[in-house]
Amino acid sequence: MWDAPSIVLITGIMAAGKSTVAELLARRLPRSAHLRGDVFRRMVVGGRAEMTADPSPEAWRQLRLRHQLTASTADAYAGAGFTVVCQDVILGAELPAMVDRIRRRPLAVVVLAPRPEVVAAREAGRAKQGYGEWSVAELDAGFRADTPRIGLWLDTSDQTPEQTVTEILTRAWSAGRIG
Repeated sequence: MWDAPSIVLITGIMAAGKSTVAELLARRLPRSAHLRGDVFRRMVVGGRAEMTADPSPEAWRQLRLRHQLTASTADAYAGAGFTVVCQDVILGAELPAMVDRIRRRPLAVVVLAPRPEVVAAREAGRAKQGYGEWSVAELDAGFRADTPRIGLWLDTSDQTPEQTVTEILTRAWSAGRIG
């Protein structure tokens, strides 16, 4: 499956390891693209509405636009013959909505779900800070309670990024395949 055009969607809370794992995975594939959904958020320079613990209607509109742009771009790259590794924070009801937005198949969903204390330690060691209004524990609890259990969920707490990629390569199409 890894040598044919496909899409792998990697999600999890901030500092779960999405960027690192997605980049490493894409580099191990023969014809691939790494698509970072956050790029579309950063493209809005005037009037950007950030997601917060209590997001505004405009923040929701911009988040859904970001997800639609990610899905459309992933579909375009896959249509051009690439395996696309998409990564973004896609939580709660937005995960099945994102799966619906992505039209091309095959599609695998991988959810990185390390323990909250591991995420907190990673966040403390990063230059970019993603947590402001809420704690890692609060976001993690909401993520686990509200996100449907679709795709391959991985507790990567005790894995290196390389071990996580190996597990994705081994299990994504059997345990994470959608449709």
